Parts: sequence; structure tokens; C-alpha cells
Amino acid sequence: MDEYILNEHNKEEFPPAHTAEHLLNQTMIRIFGCERSYNAHVERKKSKMSFYLDHKPTRQEEKEIERQMQQLIADDLPVTFEFVSRDELPEGISADRLPQDASDTIRLVRIGHYDVCPCIGRHVRSTSQIGRFEMLGTNWDEHEHSFRVRFKIVQ
Repeated sequence: MDEYILNEHNKEEFPPAHTAEHLLNQTMIRIFGCERSYNAHVERKKSKMSFYLDHKPTRQEEKEIERQMQQLIADDLPVTFEFVSRDELPEGISADRLPQDASDTIRLVRIGHYDVCPCIGRHVRSTSQIGRFEMLGTNWDEHEHSFRVRFKIVQ
């Protein structure tokens, strides 16, 4: 087995919530055409993620976020890892958010055919291990066009 030297990781994630973070990022991208979260605090008890959007989501859109998250968890998508050179990132994968001192070898985390992004954190083996995604609430900042999603993972 190849040994890869990756960056040191200074955080001990709760794997179910951290994997849900990946799913929520991609769900927001697909529903709203936005970027991945610009601010995320993902913890065992409750989490929050913020996105820049072009409009305040409707109640129906908020329900669709939760519905899609539940479906992705139920779909039992495999979570796999792939190691690539920083110079050979697949199309659509940006190095913009990697730390300045990121290693030459980058670990990509794939969740089925749904999401892929660079990440060195801990994850579950498949989405059915996440548990239940519960949206606790949302906030809209009209001035910033920022949408915050607060959620928890119930196991």
C-alpha cells in the first residue's frame, strides 16, 4: 500500500456530521447554483453552515433541502477516497480553498457520484451511517445575501 504524506489535521470531526456537511454543500450547489459554504461550524450536538445566495430561499426550497438530505442518507452512497497530485486535480475541483502549505498529494473524498472535494477529515463509510438530518432553522441576511442553515444529526 502506498504511503501518502498529507497535512497535519488539527480537528477531530464527528464523522456523521462531517459527511453530512459534504452532502449539504453539494445539495446547496445543485438547488441554488451557489459555491460551497463560506463558513461552517460542524459539531456533534449541532452545526451551522452559511452560503451566499442570490435570493432568500422559500419555505418550499428549505423543505427540499431537508428532503434531499434525507434521500441521500437513505440512498446509502459509498464514501471513498482517492489520492491525486495537486497538479492533477480533476476538472471542477478547485485548489483555491486549500491551505497555502497544502501537501502535493491531495486526498479527494467522493460520496457516490454526488460529491467530490479535497478533505483530510474523518467520514463514515456510507451515507446510511449518518443518521437523520434535522434542520433546526435558517437565517437570511438580506444585506449580505447570506443564508445560514442550522442542523443536527440524530443517531
